[in-house]
Amino acid sequence: MKQLADLLRNVNISKVLGTTDAAISGITYDSRGVEAGSLFFAVKGTRVDGHDFIAQVVECGASAILCETLPETLDSKVVYIKVDDSSYWSGVIASNWFENPSSKLKLVGITGTNGKTTTVTLLFNLFRTMGYHVGLLSTILNRIDDEIFPSTHTTPDAIKLNHLLAQMVLKGCGYCFMEVSSHAVVQNRISGLVFAGGIFSNITHDHLDFHKTFDEYLKAKKRFFDELPATAFALTNLDDKNGQVMLQNTKASKHTYSLQKLADFKGRIIESPLDGLHIDLNGHETWCRLVGRFNGYNLLAVFAAASLLGHDQLEILTILSNLESVEGRFDYIKSPQGIIGIVDYAHTPDALQNVLETINQLRTGNEMLITVVGCGGDRDKTKRPVMARIAARLSDRVILTSDNPRSEVPELIISEMLAGVEKEYARNVQNITDRHDAIRLACAMARNNDVILVAGKGHEKYQEVKGVKSPFDDKELLKKYLL
Repeated sequence: MKQLADLLRNVNISKVLGTTDAAISGITYDSRGVEAGSLFFAVKGTRVDGHDFIAQVVECGASAILCETLPETLDSKVVYIKVDDSSYWSGVIASNWFENPSSKLKLVGITGTNGKTTTVTLLFNLFRTMGYHVGLLSTILNRIDDEIFPSTHTTPDAIKLNHLLAQMVLKGCGYCFMEVSSHAVVQNRISGLVFAGGIFSNITHDHLDFHKTFDEYLKAKKRFFDELPATAFALTNLDDKNGQVMLQNTKASKHTYSLQKLADFKGRIIESPLDGLHIDLNGHETWCRLVGRFNGYNLLAVFAAASLLGHDQLEILTILSNLESVEGRFDYIKSPQGIIGIVDYAHTPDALQNVLETINQLRTGNEMLITVVGCGGDRDKTKRPVMARIAARLSDRVILTSDNPRSEVPELIISEMLAGVEKEYARNVQNITDRHDAIRLACAMARNNDVILVAGKGHEKYQEVKGVKSPFDDKELLKKYLL
């Protein structure tokens, strides 16, 4: 039990009806989770409004309600806390409930369209190798040292997030590295958290189904940096044209990294074969197992962040040279015939172009590049023709197929992709709705030393169709038909 007054610390309250001496047994966003003594957060969501459930949770025994609009009928046994934004202040209360765990470790967030998962995972593995207890919050999974927790969102809601952070503190973690999605910023899932640092990777066309315009998407990324404290560092990719935008209003100390320009942390790719990167980081040459120019940026961001956290650069470089690639990110196998099968999470036009351009830079010219790609249902439709156009231009053969159709008809998604294929490339493109069949055909088409890219799902171990998730693993299928 906690006293309501303690939970409301640092909350900007418009009005309180009732006494803040009330004892609170738990906090929740879900009306179904309300029990006697609960504090219920009435938050306006994209689908439902928590204010519509206030009467219901009062009947279930809620002791307090956080809301933006007071209900017409008030219960004298319930404390009503009126605020201007219950979504934002619920995050502050959630942090107070768990005794502000983010202030008891060094929490570093990374935002951007591409590279988030690879960067936080590399940072996690780097600091684990250094001997620290470390937390990880990513698209693939959440971790506390070697303990794994399933991940359902890039960034969990404020209650789940603070609970995980509190567990990290309890288990002695000194650091936590987390992906910060644009959704999480807009939906206030990170409100109340204290960050030691923020990293910007890049921003390209994505999530316009949610943000509606690129400008709104950009503002969501920038808000993360606007809200960093003066004690934090803000690290941005100077080679992205919006990199400097992130630093415009931040109170944090400003730092930059680049492969092309003068920056605080400068990188230079010396050699980029298919089995790694020979890269110079701030005047120190090293060999890393990650592949491609885009991973050059990821490595540079990791090197810079670890340096800003006060660690020895030579030790950082030594460990980075031995770290493996992240699952589903340019994750490849090689058949006895020399056929290379690559699985990559590339699900945006920019990410797909980066991967295909990387492969083409590494080819000798005699190999055929076969790309299997789809687009997810119930997501940004505008990128579908763009994805297909990029795949057709940069591949020798393309098979358009399903990704996660979700509630949409797969054939309609593929037809929208086909609309982007230019006439001169159309003869090299075919469509097969069933993703399993598409991967099997790609493997059958490949000859010695050819390259197959299966893009879009990466680390995912399922395919979602009509609300049902069935087991599906791109890499396992490649192994089945190539090895």
